[in-house]
Amino acid sequence: MNIGFIGFGNMAQAMADGLILTKAAEPRQIFACAKNWDKLAAAAGSRGVNPCRTAAETAEKSDLVVVAVKPYLVEEVLAPVGGLLRGKILISVAAGVGCDRLEEILPEGIHHLTVMPNTPVSVGEGVILCEQKHTLTEEEFEKFTELFSRLGLVETLPASQFGIAGDLTGCGPAFTAMYLEALADGAVLYGLPREAAYRLASQMIVGTGKLWQASKAHPGTMKDAVCSPGGLTIAGVAELEQKGFRAAVIGALGAIQERKN
Repeated sequence: MNIGFIGFGNMAQAMADGLILTKAAEPRQIFACAKNWDKLAAAAGSRGVNPCRTAAETAEKSDLVVVAVKPYLVEEVLAPVGGLLRGKILISVAAGVGCDRLEEILPEGIHHLTVMPNTPVSVGEGVILCEQKHTLTEEEFEKFTELFSRLGLVETLPASQFGIAGDLTGCGPAFTAMYLEALADGAVLYGLPREAAYRLASQMIVGTGKLWQASKAHPGTMKDAVCSPGGLTIAGVAELEQKGFRAAVIGALGAIQERKN
């Protein structure tokens, strides 16, 4: 399957990197176009993918087309190539442009799906949210899932849950990076070299996530398992509680909802 990207910014590049890293696609199977040719040529060249001059060229050479432009540009870039998308799978990663909006923009009969990936797809450990309402056939959706599950967890949700799920998975990496940095700062303060601190803390975060995925244990149970009575961990947990750690995390998601409203 040849994969085309209309728009080749940070998210499209993260997806391409993940496809190449996990060997879900060879660089020669990936095509991309973007407004700035010099930037596109550099980004495509460093990955060995094929730069295209136009969206039409990208669509013609691809079996699956990912539109990865700013939401306000979706109609502008898709209108001229609508007819070229017949018989292909169209994937939109433009935030807020759901199934109903794509139906308004595209010619009748184009098969499309709206998704919301996060940046860890670049290393095959991401999340790809899929809007429950779409126009792909069952076979096309299976092809999409088979391909993109190589980049991480593929989760299908109704449109009513899409926004908060996207905030959790899309903004969460920034919060987690802050936590990683804070853990490392604390370790450096007490004598651990910076590089070792980042290496150990990041693996701890990865491992804790995988432990939950394997066990499905309640996070509180996982916390209790390492909190001995009067021990070191519970002393740290008490300090986090006193400083409002959980409330701050919940409040961060709340602040995002308020900003959107």
